[in-house]
Amino acid sequence: MRRDLFAPSAEGEARLLLLIDAFSGATSNLEGRTKLAKLDFLLRYPDFLRRAVEIRAPEAEPPPGEPSDKNIEHRMLRYRYGPWDPAYYALLGSLIGRGLIAPVSHRHGVAYRVTDVGHGVATDLATTVPWRTTAQRASLLKRHFGAVTGTFLKSFVYQHFPEVSEASWYEPL
Repeated sequence: MRRDLFAPSAEGEARLLLLIDAFSGATSNLEGRTKLAKLDFLLRYPDFLRRAVEIRAPEAEPPPGEPSDKNIEHRMLRYRYGPWDPAYYALLGSLIGRGLIAPVSHRHGVAYRVTDVGHGVATDLATTVPWRTTAQRASLLKRHFGAVTGTFLKSFVYQHFPEVSEASWYEPL
């Protein structure tokens, strides 16, 4: 596999910071890497996000489409439990190392919570034109998928998106 797939990018860090910020609160965290990966998949792929919202909440207004929906900054790969980005460990390590997120103990492993500094950065990012839509999508994910587990999301992707679950391992999505 190419080494560059494992390198963190500023775009990846910003996207994950916005996602973790949307799921962080006084008593809430983004619980586990499986949940993070599946939510990030829906965040990166707006067509799948639209389909997911239509399935979960048919009465809800789906997120608006955009001309750039096909311009995905960095494609995820099909891996053991569905969509995965090999750079997650480096991205999370970078965000933790810079004090923007913190790992917290979770009953099945690790969860992630935005720090006060990270929340400030995420708030500033969300007001910029390039990141406004990403922040809105992260909020939409929190509204429709906030209470579910990573295992539920994995099963949801397998059940509703066969083109993803049937892809070969390491195949770009």
